[in-house]
Amino acid sequence: MRSSSTSVVLAVVLSAGFASIAWAADPPPLPAPAPTTVHRAEGPITVDGDLGDAGWKNAATIDQFYETSPGNNVPAKVKTTAYITYDDHYFYIGIRCEDPHPEQIRAPYVDRDAVIGTDDNIAVFLDTRNDKRTAMELRVNPRGIQGDGIYNDTNGNEDFSPDFYYDTAAKIDAGGWSAEYRIPFSSLRYDNADAQTWNIMIWRNYPREFRYAFGSAPIERSSNCYICHMHPLIGLTGLPKAGHFVAAPYVTAQTTETPEAGPGSPLHRDPLHKDAGIDVKWTPTATNAVDMTVNPDFSQVEADIAQITVNQRFAVFYPEKRPFFLEGFDLFDTPLQVAYTRTITAPRFGARSTGRFGNTAYTLLITDDKGGGLTILPGPLGNDFALQDFKSIDIIGRIRHQLGASFVGAVLTDREIRGGGHNRVLGPDFQWRPGDHDAITGELLLSQNENPNRPDLSPSWNGERSTSHAAYAGWNHNAQKYDWFVEGKDLGNAFRADLGFVPQVGYREIDGGGGLRFYPEHSLLSFVRPNLFIDQQTDRDGNTIYHRFSPGISVLGAKNLQATAVLLIKNQTRVGSNLLEETYLNWLVQLDPSGRLPRITFNGRAGDMIDFANGRVGKGSSLGLAATIRPLDRLTFEPNISHEWLNIDSGRLYTADVEYLKTTYSFSSKALVRIIGQYVTTNRNPSLYGFQVAPHSGSFLGSVLYSYKINWQTVLFLGYGDDRTITPSNDLVKLDRSLFFKVSYAIQK
Repeated sequence: MRSSSTSVVLAVVLSAGFASIAWAADPPPLPAPAPTTVHRAEGPITVDGDLGDAGWKNAATIDQFYETSPGNNVPAKVKTTAYITYDDHYFYIGIRCEDPHPEQIRAPYVDRDAVIGTDDNIAVFLDTRNDKRTAMELRVNPRGIQGDGIYNDTNGNEDFSPDFYYDTAAKIDAGGWSAEYRIPFSSLRYDNADAQTWNIMIWRNYPREFRYAFGSAPIERSSNCYICHMHPLIGLTGLPKAGHFVAAPYVTAQTTETPEAGPGSPLHRDPLHKDAGIDVKWTPTATNAVDMTVNPDFSQVEADIAQITVNQRFAVFYPEKRPFFLEGFDLFDTPLQVAYTRTITAPRFGARSTGRFGNTAYTLLITDDKGGGLTILPGPLGNDFALQDFKSIDIIGRIRHQLGASFVGAVLTDREIRGGGHNRVLGPDFQWRPGDHDAITGELLLSQNENPNRPDLSPSWNGERSTSHAAYAGWNHNAQKYDWFVEGKDLGNAFRADLGFVPQVGYREIDGGGGLRFYPEHSLLSFVRPNLFIDQQTDRDGNTIYHRFSPGISVLGAKNLQATAVLLIKNQTRVGSNLLEETYLNWLVQLDPSGRLPRITFNGRAGDMIDFANGRVGKGSSLGLAATIRPLDRLTFEPNISHEWLNIDSGRLYTADVEYLKTTYSFSSKALVRIIGQYVTTNRNPSLYGFQVAPHSGSFLGSVLYSYKINWQTVLFLGYGDDRTITPSNDLVKLDRSLFFKVSYAIQK
């Protein structure tokens, strides 16, 4: 399929902006915000979205906001005022968001953590450790619905996996909307000093003709950090030292029907499965947290949207969502991802300590894993999998010491397999920031491995021993008019990280690139970045594994337009003993048109495509279309469609499709019903393969879930699931169906 339609779209968009592209003179830097002094509340505060309570009288005020996007630290287009105070138990933040057109406020009812940039919202970034490296991010929309996570300045990651206890409420009125936060001190981590210094940033998302970002501090476009620009907060004294305790027991019940004699045969009802467990969190000090779990239940994890994997060399990454693993989650961010907790599949129990002493943060996690799932067996050209149906003790440790804007750290992972075998990884890492524009990062790891002696599970489980190394170094430079980076990797042939996500080893790589930055004014475009990327990857003997040369362009614009186009020219990839060459175009266009059509995304590739299974080059395309459709504030449809095909000289090799639809109806900010349907199909031409393949394969997954959440651990779930599979004769037959119930309640003291 030709990409002419995409080229036309990009050409129209770019022509509208290039006419006014010019390098504007760098404005003089604005002064950093002065410290804000916070006083204790002078009265009670009821969290109902009304800022008229006596407790807000004489609260600290932040009312100077800057438009940081698309404008460059110019005065915000609408007024925002933040109020800050505290009492013996809670930290309070009140926000007033004025709006001359309140009828345009985008305020849908959504699930927790679905408060995103398509809609009006406030994000509070709170750094209670005063290191200006990471911050809690606490969002609220005009319905009082929460979204929370961690913002990590080390690598710019914004991770919404972690959850925190805090209360919010919001109200819309004729002049805009207001929101209130009540954050228990037990949800925060701070040092033991009587006089505290924290940092805060208030950020307002205002999606109208552009997606405007208003921040309470100016941020230079050339800056390589975000948290470093926060307001200092002083005046906080006499805060509680610790002693908070949360226990969240749960019970579940599930009835399942499975085929009596394989897929398609009549279903037989299995015995009712009942289970119970508990998660416990204790904060012995304000800087330390202890998490414990017995027989944890991970049923609250939503099914991952399927990805097309029929023609992939390496394993597909999925993010962690399970609560037990998420305290101090940002500490696991290292250049080489040797800590990936989804490799711990079925822990019987676990314990974790996370905390800080002085400028040093740490986390140590230990679990007893019953096993299951797969272990990645990495290689230079691809990876295999082996069953991990064995018990193990799994340990992940991480420590990081802050040195101003820089840090040094170390990571340890250890899987000790019952009956023999282990995988151990240990090594230091660092990041040095010599100024506001540069970040230099490095990591060195050593692995020691002994495979289990379990040939019944995999031929690879042969008891073999090995040691190896992995190293990374990178330099990133940002300026207002340009940016560049360079990085290198060296991974030994036998390096393994069974508790991480490292699907490729046995190679050396150096890559880098850069781009020019333009900020058009009075245009449909607000940012244009032509760029170039170069990558050279070889095996340990110097043979090319992968070579890439790819010019591209990225733009931002009206209606939160985000568009990229990258042309990979004579891209080389080694498959077996052959170095195959392909030229193709990658693109992505994302737009947030309106409150009823908050987002639509179209992405794909077209041109040459490698058939990895048979070691040859054909012509193919991969297309993806996703949207958010909201006919009512309480009703959301989220379709997601992927379509991929590959042709060789003899005809169509395969066609693969994923059709996904999630429908959510919210009764309130706490209760919703969610329906998911997912249909995955792959159709192959067996005569064009050099080995035996099924002509048809795939599956159907259907589920209905009622969810009631008071907070992220006090929940009620009632669900129904129906799974089906496609046979080689292309029949969709029953695989299983189940009815599920769960209740969990968080007890806090």
